[in-house]
Amino acid sequence: MLAEIKSDHELSLTPVIVLTTSRSELDIRRCYALHANCYVVKPVDLDRFFEVIRSIERFWFTAVMLPNR
Repeated sequence: MLAEIKSDHELSLTPVIVLTTSRSELDIRRCYALHANCYVVKPVDLDRFFEVIRSIERFWFTAVMLPNR
């Protein structure tokens, strides 16, 4: 899916956050090679999971400048 998004002209500038349970170095390298914008390992603890989601939201919606469509 990541390769499809990043190869599509209309979607290629869309930030992609990979949210996964994998800590595999191979998976991390593969995602960044396919131009993922960030790779986040999901915490098992539900409270920590929501904290991570909130921090992703704050970062991408308040700190980051994205190009206009």
